[in-house]
Formats: sequence, structure tokens, C-alpha cells
Amino acid sequence: MPQPVRVVLASIFWMLAVAALAGCSFEPEEKIWEISGGIFGTTYHINVVLTEDRETLEDLSQGIEKTLESVDGAMSTWREDSELSRFNQQQDQSEWTPVSAELFEVLEAAQAVAEQSGGAFDITIGPVVNLWGFGPDGRPEQVPGDDELAQRLSRTGFRFLELDAGRQAIRARRPQYLDLSGIAKGYAVDAVARYLEQQGVDRYLVEIGGEVRVKGRKPDGSAWRLAVEEPVEQARQVNRVIAMDRNSMATSGDYRNYYESNGQRYSHTIDPSTGRPVGHRLASVTVIAGSSMLADAWATAFTVLGYEQGYRLALQKNLAVYFIVREGDGFETYHTPAFATYLIE
Repeated sequence: MPQPVRVVLASIFWMLAVAALAGCSFEPEEKIWEISGGIFGTTYHINVVLTEDRETLEDLSQGIEKTLESVDGAMSTWREDSELSRFNQQQDQSEWTPVSAELFEVLEAAQAVAEQSGGAFDITIGPVVNLWGFGPDGRPEQVPGDDELAQRLSRTGFRFLELDAGRQAIRARRPQYLDLSGIAKGYAVDAVARYLEQQGVDRYLVEIGGEVRVKGRKPDGSAWRLAVEEPVEQARQVNRVIAMDRNSMATSGDYRNYYESNGQRYSHTIDPSTGRPVGHRLASVTVIAGSSMLADAWATAFTVLGYEQGYRLALQKNLAVYFIVREGDGFETYHTPAFATYLIE
């Protein structure tokens, strides 16, 4: 018996040697690695497909933190030193103010969605958002009265904000307070995705506070699976599962961020046309788009519009949108044809 064993071992050694001489190699195993942390008052979870390389993972983690800090420093209304806050604090906003490339990109996208949605998405609604207690000032002691609401509304209107692409500058034809909470988080997802691709990472899932962008497939060849939540407050439940290997997904709803006063429920989503929290039957809306920034903004716009108006506009724009509507004690779901591609039956 000893002799055959030596022969087998010698044969294996010979085959390995021939493979090495022929330039063959064994590929390291690819794995999904997670990088997580906190930003914008929420959390982020980023999955990247890499071979086992701790040093690369550490470098990526540091680069992601710098990317997110840059976005926060440009667009936060919770930081007095942010670029956006400095503009909001300006005494005279009628003069052209140069802004960074990233802030201008978001403002330009926000104004485009505002125009296309008939003002349902409006970043100038900040003073009213703060009045209702969903901004840095915190919850008010009492619900705003009509006079106070009218006074705050007089400071809003996206058409009073002007952008100059040549100068990369902005100005306001009436004093305004800009709030990018409905689009900045989506932009941050895109910024992280761009950073990863610059580092040679071409398969990833980036999630920040529920906004998601994916590219490529997992090591086993399958698409990334994402859950659309059931819009209930008690626990996290799945309403529908979708599969994607590209594009972005954002969800907006009234079931997480709200408060009640004297038996009345007040959603954090403010209708720019009335200055009041939305109160229709649409509980949740999910949008899939090429960028997380646009998915984020459109999800807010459709939440303002409600299901009937929102569905018609989504069809007109050929957008992939999934609506969850309150019906009696439960929910009904509706989706545009463009969304059907992503559904897992």
C-alpha cells in the first residue's frame, strides 16, 4: 500500500507544478464585505464584493466616511457651519452666491423635479417644515395657526430660487430657507457609489437610511434582493421583495416620522401647496430610478401628490413606482408597468 500512495502524491505534485509553469493560478474566493456606520442622524450599510483583503476594506471605509462627511458639510440643515446653512443665514440672498459642485448638482436636480412634479417637491418649504416641528427646531408646543402658517408660506416657492450653471451660483428673489432632506440622502448614496467605482469596486450595495443603490451581482451570480416594507409602526415587516443588479431604490412614507396632537396625526411630509402635512390614503411609495438622488426626490413628490395623481404622473414619466394605499383595515398595492421588471413572484 505505501508505494501507490507515494505515486499518487507525486502525480498531484507534478500536475500542480505543470499548472504553475503554465501560468495558471487559483483565484482567491470573493466574498461580500460590509462597511457600516452612522451619518445624517441615521445609519449606513455598504456591501462590497471583494477578495479577502483587510487593508483594502479599511481604506474603503475611511474613503466612505470622508465622502459622507463632505456631503453632510455641504447640505445639512442641522449643522450651522454647513454650506447650505450659511446660505440660509445670509441677510441678502439676492446676490449671486457661488456654491460647490456637489451642492449645485443637488439643487439643479431638485429644481428639475420640482418643475416636473408641479411643485409637489419643493426644497424651499424648509420654513414650514420647521414650523411643524420636523426640522432642527424640534416639535412645537402647539399646532401652527393659520396666520403663522401663511406667514411662513410667504417665504416659500421654488420658482423664487435661481440657479446659474455658468457661474455655479445661486440666488433667491425673496428670503428663503432651503431644506434638502428629501434629496440629499439619495445624493449621498450616489456619491458613495461613485467613490467605490473610482476605487475599482464594480459590485456593491449602498444603503443609507433606507435609500439604496446597487451594481453588479453577488458572488453566487444572483441579483441583490431588497425588501419593500409593510407600512406599519409596530414592527418591520416585508410587503414585497424585489431583485436588482443595477439602479437605485428609495421609499417615502408616513408611518415612521410623525407625531400626534389632540388625537390628530401629523406626517413629516408637508404639501407645499397648503403648508400642511399630507393626509391622504397613500401610506408608502417606492421609486426605482437610475440615481438614488432622483429616486429620493420623486418618492417625496409622489407622497405629496397621493396615489391617484401620483400614479398618473408616474405613467406619464414612465417611472418605476410602487404604491401602498390604505384600504379599510389593510393595504392595497399598485405599481406602474416599469416597476414590474423588478418584482419577485
